[in-house]
Amino acid sequence: MRALRKLMDRVGQPFQKGGRFAPLKPVYDMVDTLLFTPSATTTGAVHVRDSLDLKRTMVTVYVALLPAMAMAVYNTGLQAHRALALGAKPLARWQETLYAATGLGYSPDDVLANVVHGAVYFLPVYVVCLAAGGLWEVLFAVVRRHDVAEGFFVTSALVPLIVPATQPLWQVAVATSFGVVLGKEVFGGVGMNVLNPAMVVRAFLFFAYPADISGDAPWIAADFSGVDGMTGATWLSKAAAQGLPGLTGLDWWDAFLGTIPGSMGETSALAALVGCALLLVTKLASWRTMLGVTLGTFALALLFNGIGSTTNPMFAVPFHWHVVLGGWALGTVFMATDPVTSPFVPTAQLLYGFGIGALTVLVRVVNPAYPEGMMLAVLFMNVFAPLLDYGFVRANIRRREARLAKR
Repeated sequence: MRALRKLMDRVGQPFQKGGRFAPLKPVYDMVDTLLFTPSATTTGAVHVRDSLDLKRTMVTVYVALLPAMAMAVYNTGLQAHRALALGAKPLARWQETLYAATGLGYSPDDVLANVVHGAVYFLPVYVVCLAAGGLWEVLFAVVRRHDVAEGFFVTSALVPLIVPATQPLWQVAVATSFGVVLGKEVFGGVGMNVLNPAMVVRAFLFFAYPADISGDAPWIAADFSGVDGMTGATWLSKAAAQGLPGLTGLDWWDAFLGTIPGSMGETSALAALVGCALLLVTKLASWRTMLGVTLGTFALALLFNGIGSTTNPMFAVPFHWHVVLGGWALGTVFMATDPVTSPFVPTAQLLYGFGIGALTVLVRVVNPAYPEGMMLAVLFMNVFAPLLDYGFVRANIRRREARLAKR
Protein backbone atom coordinates (compact mmCIF):
# COMPACT_ATOMS: atom_id res chain seq x y z
CA MET A 1 0.00 0.00 0.00
CA ARG A 2 2.91 2.37 0.70
CA ALA A 3 4.29 1.77 -2.78
CA LEU A 4 0.84 2.42 -4.28
CA ARG A 5 0.58 5.58 -2.19
CA LYS A 6 3.91 6.85 -3.51
CA LEU A 7 2.89 6.00 -7.08
CA MET A 8 -0.37 7.92 -6.70
CA ASP A 9 1.49 10.93 -5.29
CA ARG A 10 3.85 10.92 -8.25
CA VAL A 11 1.04 10.46 -10.78
CA GLY A 12 -0.91 13.25 -9.11
CA GLN A 13 1.78 15.90 -9.45
CA PRO A 14 0.59 17.17 -12.90
CA PHE A 15 -2.92 17.51 -11.42
CA GLN A 16 -1.86 19.84 -8.60
CA LYS A 17 -2.10 23.61 -8.77
CA GLY A 18 0.19 24.87 -11.49
CA GLY A 19 0.43 21.45 -13.14
CA ARG A 20 -0.45 20.69 -16.73
CA PHE A 21 -3.69 18.93 -15.85
CA ALA A 22 -4.79 21.07 -12.89
CA PRO A 23 -8.40 21.45 -14.21
CA LEU A 24 -8.79 17.66 -13.96
CA LYS A 25 -7.75 17.55 -10.31
CA PRO A 26 -11.31 16.57 -9.12
CA VAL A 27 -11.09 13.40 -11.21
CA TYR A 28 -7.74 12.48 -9.67
CA ASP A 29 -9.09 13.29 -6.18
CA MET A 30 -12.05 10.97 -6.75
CA VAL A 31 -9.78 8.05 -7.67
CA ASP A 32 -7.47 8.84 -4.77
CA THR A 33 -10.42 8.97 -2.35
CA LEU A 34 -11.73 5.63 -3.55
CA LEU A 35 -8.34 4.00 -2.90
CA PHE A 36 -7.30 5.75 0.30
CA THR A 37 -8.87 7.46 3.29
CA PRO A 38 -8.60 11.26 3.35
CA SER A 39 -5.23 12.58 4.49
CA ALA A 40 -6.87 15.12 6.81
CA THR A 41 -7.83 13.73 10.22
CA THR A 42 -9.90 15.14 13.05
CA THR A 43 -7.86 16.09 16.11
CA GLY A 44 -8.91 17.61 19.41
CA ALA A 45 -12.67 17.05 18.92
CA VAL A 46 -13.35 14.66 21.78
CA HIS A 47 -17.07 14.60 20.98
CA VAL A 48 -16.42 12.71 17.72
CA ARG A 49 -17.09 9.01 18.41
CA ASP A 50 -17.41 7.63 14.88
CA SER A 51 -15.38 7.75 11.67
CA LEU A 52 -18.55 7.96 9.59
CA ASP A 53 -18.14 10.15 6.51
CA LEU A 54 -19.81 10.50 3.12
CA LYS A 55 -17.57 7.86 1.54
CA ARG A 56 -18.33 5.24 4.18
CA THR A 57 -22.04 6.07 4.07
CA MET A 58 -22.31 5.73 0.29
CA VAL A 59 -20.29 2.51 0.21
CA THR A 60 -22.52 0.96 2.87
CA VAL A 61 -25.69 1.91 1.01
CA TYR A 62 -24.17 0.55 -2.21
CA VAL A 63 -23.45 -2.77 -0.48
CA ALA A 64 -27.04 -2.83 0.79
CA LEU A 65 -28.20 -2.49 -2.83
CA LEU A 66 -26.19 -5.50 -4.04
CA PRO A 67 -28.93 -8.10 -3.27
CA ALA A 68 -31.43 -6.10 -5.33
CA MET A 69 -28.90 -5.72 -8.15
CA ALA A 70 -28.17 -9.46 -8.12
CA MET A 71 -31.89 -10.23 -8.21
CA ALA A 72 -32.34 -7.75 -11.07
CA VAL A 73 -29.76 -9.59 -13.17
CA TYR A 74 -31.19 -13.03 -12.43
CA ASN A 75 -34.89 -12.20 -12.77
CA THR A 76 -34.44 -10.28 -16.03
CA GLY A 77 -32.99 -13.40 -17.64
CA LEU A 78 -35.54 -15.67 -15.93
CA GLN A 79 -38.54 -13.71 -17.21
CA ALA A 80 -37.13 -13.64 -20.74
CA HIS A 81 -36.53 -17.40 -20.73
CA ARG A 82 -39.99 -18.13 -19.36
CA ALA A 83 -41.52 -16.08 -22.15
CA LEU A 84 -39.37 -17.77 -24.80
CA ALA A 85 -40.40 -21.17 -23.44
CA LEU A 86 -44.05 -20.21 -24.07
CA GLY A 87 -43.44 -19.31 -27.71
CA ALA A 88 -42.13 -15.74 -27.60
CA LYS A 89 -39.23 -14.68 -29.81
CA PRO A 90 -35.95 -12.99 -28.82
CA LEU A 91 -35.93 -9.23 -29.27
CA ALA A 92 -34.17 -7.82 -32.33
CA ARG A 93 -31.50 -6.09 -30.25
CA TRP A 94 -27.74 -6.20 -30.02
CA GLN A 95 -28.05 -7.63 -26.52
CA GLU A 96 -29.64 -10.77 -27.96
CA THR A 97 -26.85 -11.11 -30.53
CA LEU A 98 -24.31 -10.85 -27.73
CA TYR A 99 -26.13 -13.41 -25.60
CA ALA A 100 -26.59 -15.84 -28.49
CA ALA A 101 -22.81 -15.83 -28.96
CA THR A 102 -22.41 -17.37 -25.47
CA GLY A 103 -24.29 -20.51 -26.58
CA LEU A 104 -25.93 -20.91 -23.15
CA GLY A 105 -29.44 -21.52 -24.43
CA TYR A 106 -32.81 -20.28 -23.18
CA SER A 107 -33.81 -22.63 -20.40
CA PRO A 108 -35.46 -20.92 -17.37
CA ASP A 109 -34.05 -23.73 -15.20
CA ASP A 110 -30.45 -22.82 -16.05
CA VAL A 111 -29.31 -20.36 -13.39
CA LEU A 112 -26.14 -19.38 -15.26
CA ALA A 113 -28.09 -18.72 -18.45
CA ASN A 114 -30.58 -16.57 -16.53
CA VAL A 115 -27.78 -14.55 -14.96
CA VAL A 116 -25.83 -14.00 -18.19
CA HIS A 117 -28.96 -13.14 -20.20
CA GLY A 118 -30.06 -10.70 -17.51
CA ALA A 119 -26.58 -9.17 -17.32
CA VAL A 120 -26.54 -8.24 -21.01
CA TYR A 121 -29.56 -6.03 -20.31
CA PHE A 122 -28.78 -4.77 -16.80
CA LEU A 123 -25.09 -3.94 -17.15
CA PRO A 124 -25.42 -1.65 -20.23
CA VAL A 125 -28.08 0.39 -18.41
CA TYR A 126 -25.83 0.60 -15.35
CA VAL A 127 -22.77 1.64 -17.40
CA VAL A 128 -24.71 4.29 -19.34
CA CYS A 129 -26.18 5.66 -16.12
CA LEU A 130 -22.77 5.74 -14.44
CA ALA A 131 -21.12 7.41 -17.44
CA ALA A 132 -23.83 10.03 -18.04
CA GLY A 133 -24.23 10.96 -14.40
CA GLY A 134 -20.51 10.79 -13.70
CA LEU A 135 -19.84 13.18 -16.58
CA TRP A 136 -22.11 15.81 -15.07
CA GLU A 137 -20.75 15.22 -11.56
CA VAL A 138 -17.17 15.79 -12.74
CA LEU A 139 -18.14 18.78 -14.89
CA PHE A 140 -19.86 20.54 -11.99
CA ALA A 141 -16.97 19.65 -9.68
CA VAL A 142 -14.49 21.22 -12.10
CA VAL A 143 -16.57 24.37 -12.53
CA ARG A 144 -17.21 24.74 -8.80
CA ARG A 145 -13.67 23.66 -7.89
CA HIS A 146 -14.57 21.06 -5.32
CA ASP A 147 -13.99 17.32 -4.97
CA VAL A 148 -16.22 14.84 -6.76
CA ALA A 149 -18.69 13.48 -4.21
CA GLU A 150 -19.41 9.77 -3.91
CA GLY A 151 -23.17 10.27 -3.73
CA PHE A 152 -23.73 9.50 -7.38
CA PHE A 153 -22.49 5.93 -7.00
CA VAL A 154 -25.71 5.14 -5.11
CA THR A 155 -27.89 6.95 -7.66
CA SER A 156 -26.16 5.09 -10.49
CA ALA A 157 -27.07 1.81 -8.80
CA LEU A 158 -30.68 2.81 -8.06
CA VAL A 159 -31.61 3.99 -11.55
CA PRO A 160 -31.09 0.61 -13.31
CA LEU A 161 -33.23 -1.02 -10.61
CA ILE A 162 -36.28 1.14 -11.32
CA VAL A 163 -36.39 0.95 -15.13
CA PRO A 164 -37.61 -1.86 -17.42
CA ALA A 165 -35.18 -4.24 -19.09
CA THR A 166 -36.10 -2.87 -22.52
CA GLN A 167 -35.54 0.81 -21.72
CA PRO A 168 -33.58 2.39 -24.62
CA LEU A 169 -30.09 3.34 -23.49
CA TRP A 170 -30.24 6.82 -25.00
CA GLN A 171 -33.31 7.53 -22.89
CA VAL A 172 -31.44 6.33 -19.79
CA ALA A 173 -28.62 8.77 -20.60
CA VAL A 174 -31.01 11.70 -21.13
CA ALA A 175 -33.05 10.94 -18.01
CA THR A 176 -29.96 10.46 -15.85
CA SER A 177 -28.58 13.78 -17.04
CA PHE A 178 -31.89 15.43 -16.18
CA GLY A 179 -32.01 13.83 -12.75
CA VAL A 180 -28.44 14.74 -11.83
CA VAL A 181 -28.47 18.30 -13.19
CA LEU A 182 -32.00 19.49 -12.40
CA GLY A 183 -32.67 17.12 -9.54
CA LYS A 184 -29.46 17.73 -7.62
CA GLU A 185 -26.72 19.95 -9.05
CA VAL A 186 -28.86 23.07 -9.50
CA PHE A 187 -29.55 22.94 -5.76
CA GLY A 188 -25.85 22.78 -4.91
CA GLY A 189 -24.96 19.10 -5.29
CA VAL A 190 -24.82 16.22 -2.83
CA GLY A 191 -26.59 16.96 0.44
CA MET A 192 -28.48 19.99 -0.89
CA ASN A 193 -31.02 18.45 -3.27
CA VAL A 194 -34.73 18.75 -2.49
CA LEU A 195 -35.88 15.73 -4.52
CA ASN A 196 -34.51 12.20 -4.68
CA PRO A 197 -32.42 12.14 -7.92
CA ALA A 198 -33.26 8.52 -8.78
CA MET A 199 -36.98 9.24 -8.49
CA VAL A 200 -36.53 12.35 -10.65
CA VAL A 201 -34.98 10.11 -13.32
CA ARG A 202 -37.91 7.70 -13.12
CA ALA A 203 -40.45 10.55 -13.27
CA PHE A 204 -38.72 12.05 -16.30
CA LEU A 205 -38.85 8.72 -18.14
CA PHE A 206 -42.49 8.18 -17.22
CA PHE A 207 -43.70 11.56 -18.41
CA ALA A 208 -41.31 12.03 -21.34
CA TYR A 209 -41.40 8.50 -22.79
CA PRO A 210 -44.55 6.83 -21.38
CA ALA A 211 -44.76 4.27 -24.18
CA ASP A 212 -41.38 2.81 -23.19
CA ILE A 213 -42.06 2.54 -19.46
CA SER A 214 -45.72 1.57 -19.27
CA GLY A 215 -48.06 -1.04 -20.72
CA ASP A 216 -47.29 -4.76 -21.00
CA ALA A 217 -44.29 -4.93 -23.35
CA PRO A 218 -41.36 -3.26 -21.51
CA TRP A 219 -41.16 -5.55 -18.50
CA ILE A 220 -39.96 -8.74 -20.23
CA ALA A 221 -36.98 -8.86 -22.60
CA ALA A 222 -38.80 -10.90 -25.24
CA ASP A 223 -41.12 -10.33 -28.19
CA PHE A 224 -44.42 -12.04 -27.38
CA SER A 225 -46.53 -10.13 -29.89
CA GLY A 226 -48.74 -12.55 -31.76
CA VAL A 227 -48.50 -15.23 -29.08
CA ASP A 228 -52.07 -16.05 -28.02
CA GLY A 229 -52.86 -15.93 -24.32
CA MET A 230 -49.52 -14.41 -23.31
CA THR A 231 -49.03 -10.99 -21.77
CA GLY A 232 -46.15 -9.17 -20.15
CA ALA A 233 -48.37 -7.30 -17.71
CA THR A 234 -47.05 -6.84 -14.19
CA TRP A 235 -49.05 -8.28 -11.31
CA LEU A 236 -49.87 -4.75 -10.18
CA SER A 237 -51.39 -4.07 -13.60
CA LYS A 238 -53.43 -7.26 -13.29
CA ALA A 239 -54.69 -6.13 -9.90
CA ALA A 240 -55.59 -2.71 -11.34
CA ALA A 241 -57.61 -4.38 -14.09
CA GLN A 242 -59.31 -7.13 -12.07
CA GLY A 243 -58.61 -6.43 -8.41
CA LEU A 244 -58.05 -9.37 -6.07
CA PRO A 245 -59.47 -11.87 -8.62
CA GLY A 246 -56.67 -10.81 -10.98
CA LEU A 247 -54.19 -12.21 -8.46
CA THR A 248 -55.99 -15.52 -8.09
CA GLY A 249 -53.68 -18.39 -8.90
CA LEU A 250 -50.61 -16.23 -8.41
CA ASP A 251 -48.25 -17.16 -5.59
CA TRP A 252 -47.61 -14.42 -2.99
CA TRP A 253 -44.20 -15.96 -2.32
CA ASP A 254 -43.20 -15.45 -5.96
CA ALA A 255 -43.91 -11.75 -5.52
CA PHE A 256 -41.99 -11.71 -2.24
CA LEU A 257 -38.96 -13.43 -3.81
CA GLY A 258 -39.21 -11.25 -6.93
CA THR A 259 -39.65 -13.83 -9.71
CA ILE A 260 -42.34 -11.75 -11.42
CA PRO A 261 -42.36 -9.15 -14.24
CA GLY A 262 -41.54 -5.56 -13.35
CA SER A 263 -38.73 -3.03 -13.32
CA MET A 264 -35.45 -4.89 -13.16
CA GLY A 265 -34.63 -4.48 -9.47
CA GLU A 266 -37.90 -3.54 -7.79
CA THR A 267 -39.65 -6.91 -7.84
CA SER A 268 -37.94 -8.63 -4.89
CA ALA A 269 -39.16 -7.63 -1.44
CA LEU A 270 -36.74 -10.17 0.02
CA ALA A 271 -33.71 -8.46 -1.55
CA ALA A 272 -34.94 -5.12 -0.23
CA LEU A 273 -35.32 -6.61 3.26
CA VAL A 274 -31.74 -7.90 3.21
CA GLY A 275 -30.53 -4.41 2.34
CA CYS A 276 -32.87 -2.99 4.97
CA ALA A 277 -31.25 -5.11 7.68
CA LEU A 278 -27.81 -3.72 6.83
CA LEU A 279 -29.06 -0.12 6.80
CA LEU A 280 -30.78 -0.56 10.16
CA VAL A 281 -27.78 -2.24 11.80
CA THR A 282 -25.47 0.53 10.60
CA LYS A 283 -28.13 3.16 11.50
CA LEU A 284 -27.93 4.75 8.06
CA ALA A 285 -31.69 4.56 7.48
CA SER A 286 -34.50 5.71 9.72
CA TRP A 287 -36.65 2.89 11.06
CA ARG A 288 -39.27 5.52 11.87
CA THR A 289 -39.65 6.41 8.20
CA MET A 290 -40.00 2.74 7.22
CA LEU A 291 -42.51 2.16 10.02
CA GLY A 292 -44.46 5.21 8.90
CA VAL A 293 -44.63 3.95 5.31
CA THR A 294 -45.85 0.56 6.53
CA LEU A 295 -48.50 2.08 8.79
CA GLY A 296 -49.69 4.46 6.08
CA THR A 297 -49.98 1.62 3.59
CA PHE A 298 -51.85 -0.55 6.08
CA ALA A 299 -54.26 2.23 7.08
CA LEU A 300 -55.24 3.23 3.54
CA ALA A 301 -55.44 -0.36 2.29
CA LEU A 302 -57.69 -1.26 5.24
CA LEU A 303 -59.81 1.83 4.62
CA PHE A 304 -60.36 1.05 0.94
CA ASN A 305 -61.00 -2.62 1.70
CA GLY A 306 -63.72 -1.52 4.13
CA ILE A 307 -65.29 0.99 1.73
CA GLY A 308 -65.33 -1.38 -1.25
CA SER A 309 -66.33 -0.53 -4.80
CA THR A 310 -68.33 -2.17 -7.55
CA THR A 311 -66.51 -0.27 -10.30
CA ASN A 312 -62.91 -0.10 -9.07
CA PRO A 313 -61.37 -3.52 -8.40
CA MET A 314 -58.28 -2.03 -6.71
CA PHE A 315 -60.38 -1.28 -3.61
CA ALA A 316 -60.28 -4.99 -2.76
CA VAL A 317 -56.49 -5.46 -2.89
CA PRO A 318 -55.33 -6.08 0.72
CA PHE A 319 -52.26 -4.75 2.54
CA HIS A 320 -50.20 -7.94 2.20
CA TRP A 321 -50.34 -7.68 -1.58
CA HIS A 322 -49.51 -3.96 -1.72
CA VAL A 323 -46.20 -4.47 0.08
CA VAL A 324 -44.85 -7.06 -2.38
CA LEU A 325 -46.07 -5.53 -5.65
CA GLY A 326 -44.44 -2.77 -7.66
CA GLY A 327 -41.72 -0.65 -6.12
CA TRP A 328 -43.11 -0.55 -2.57
CA ALA A 329 -40.30 -2.49 -0.87
CA LEU A 330 -37.43 -0.85 -2.77
CA GLY A 331 -38.97 2.59 -2.35
CA THR A 332 -39.58 2.13 1.36
CA VAL A 333 -36.04 0.97 2.14
CA PHE A 334 -33.92 3.10 -0.20
CA MET A 335 -35.99 6.03 -1.53
CA ALA A 336 -38.13 7.11 1.40
CA THR A 337 -35.19 6.92 3.83
CA ASP A 338 -32.87 9.15 1.80
CA PRO A 339 -31.46 11.34 4.62
CA VAL A 340 -31.11 14.38 2.37
CA THR A 341 -34.70 14.55 1.12
CA SER A 342 -36.47 13.28 4.26
CA PRO A 343 -37.00 15.06 7.61
CA PHE A 344 -34.41 14.92 10.39
CA VAL A 345 -36.85 15.33 13.31
CA PRO A 346 -37.82 11.83 14.57
CA THR A 347 -41.55 12.56 14.89
CA ALA A 348 -41.58 14.21 11.48
CA GLN A 349 -40.02 11.06 10.00
CA LEU A 350 -43.00 9.01 11.18
CA LEU A 351 -45.47 11.44 9.64
CA TYR A 352 -43.40 11.71 6.47
CA GLY A 353 -43.33 7.93 6.07
CA PHE A 354 -47.04 7.65 6.82
CA GLY A 355 -47.74 10.16 4.06
CA ILE A 356 -45.68 8.15 1.55
CA GLY A 357 -47.45 4.89 2.42
CA ALA A 358 -50.91 6.46 2.32
CA LEU A 359 -50.28 8.31 -0.95
CA THR A 360 -48.89 5.16 -2.57
CA VAL A 361 -52.10 3.25 -1.92
CA LEU A 362 -54.21 6.30 -2.81
CA VAL A 363 -52.58 6.63 -6.24
CA ARG A 364 -52.77 2.88 -6.88
CA VAL A 365 -56.44 2.64 -5.96
CA VAL A 366 -57.95 5.93 -7.11
CA ASN A 367 -55.96 6.08 -10.36
CA PRO A 368 -55.85 2.49 -11.67
CA ALA A 369 -54.59 3.78 -15.04
CA TYR A 370 -51.30 4.33 -13.21
CA PRO A 371 -51.10 1.38 -10.80
CA GLU A 372 -47.67 2.23 -9.35
CA GLY A 373 -47.76 5.01 -6.75
CA MET A 374 -44.44 4.89 -4.88
CA MET A 375 -42.61 7.27 -7.22
CA LEU A 376 -45.20 10.03 -7.02
CA ALA A 377 -45.65 9.56 -3.27
CA VAL A 378 -41.93 9.89 -2.53
CA LEU A 379 -41.52 12.97 -4.74
CA PHE A 380 -44.61 14.61 -3.25
CA MET A 381 -43.48 14.06 0.33
CA ASN A 382 -39.92 15.18 -0.54
CA VAL A 383 -41.39 18.62 -1.17
CA PHE A 384 -43.08 18.67 2.25
CA ALA A 385 -40.11 17.31 4.25
CA PRO A 386 -38.66 20.79 5.06
CA LEU A 387 -42.11 22.00 6.12
CA LEU A 388 -42.54 19.04 8.47
CA ASP A 389 -39.15 19.70 10.04
CA TYR A 390 -39.94 23.39 10.42
CA GLY A 391 -43.31 22.70 12.05
CA PHE A 392 -41.94 20.26 14.62
CA VAL A 393 -38.88 22.40 15.40
CA ARG A 394 -41.04 25.47 15.98
CA ALA A 395 -43.39 23.44 18.17
CA ASN A 396 -40.44 22.26 20.27
CA ILE A 397 -39.17 25.82 20.62
CA ARG A 398 -42.58 27.08 21.73
CA ARG A 399 -42.89 24.23 24.23
CA ARG A 400 -39.52 25.02 25.79
CA GLU A 401 -40.23 28.74 25.87
CA ALA A 402 -43.49 28.01 27.69
CA ARG A 403 -41.63 25.91 30.28
CA LEU A 404 -39.09 28.68 30.80
CA ALA A 405 -41.86 31.25 31.17
CA LYS A 406 -43.45 29.21 33.97
CA ARG A 407 -40.19 29.27 35.90
